[in-house]
Amino acid sequence: MPPPLLEIACFNAESALIAQDAGADRVELCKEQELGGTTPSWSTFKSLYDELEIPIYVMIRPHGRDFMYSDEECRDMERDLETFKQEGAQGFVFGILNEQGTVDKERCRGLVLKAEGIPCTFHRAFDEISETDMLKQLELLIEVGFRAVLTSGGGKNAVEGKEMLKELVATAKGRIDVIAGGGVRSSNLEMLRKETSAPVFHSSAIVDVGGGEIASRDEI
Repeated sequence: MPPPLLEIACFNAESALIAQDAGADRVELCKEQELGGTTPSWSTFKSLYDELEIPIYVMIRPHGRDFMYSDEECRDMERDLETFKQEGAQGFVFGILNEQGTVDKERCRGLVLKAEGIPCTFHRAFDEISETDMLKQLELLIEVGFRAVLTSGGGKNAVEGKEMLKELVATAKGRIDVIAGGGVRSSNLEMLRKETSAPVFHSSAIVDVGGGEIASRDEI
């Protein structure tokens, strides 16, 4: 089994540069940590594009209230994805739910198609789905064309959700990457790796209890 990848959620350019220097495999670029991440500014992406050699996956999320969006907001998501695609984004991270609390298949499929083969990750909107539906919804994500799903296994963090993460990885059978995220730290990564066999781990690597948004080089 190949070693797992490490993806760092970065809310600013400084963290992205730290992530690369510290050995991360790729960056998930977003803003507004307090909202769980929203679409980053074009200028931040542009400032990093020429400086980073590791892939930049861009979050496409117009607001942080929930994971349901109006028709206008979905059009905004399409425009943002198109803009970042033209500028060289190597991946996209988004997730849309319907009123039933499950994956909005049609809207998600539309964005995946608009990405034109650039890898798309369904983000932690997945953790809003009922655990009893998660395995079936994982199959739907594969059908829609997502390459990965970022999840804590429905728990408050990956440690609490490790049993579901293990089940998701087993069900995926390599057809989609299960990215374990939510409270992933250097102190629990090895345990999570052994318990879940997840191929990718996701962390902000922010250890500043004072509320800072800069990733820790030592933590990465």
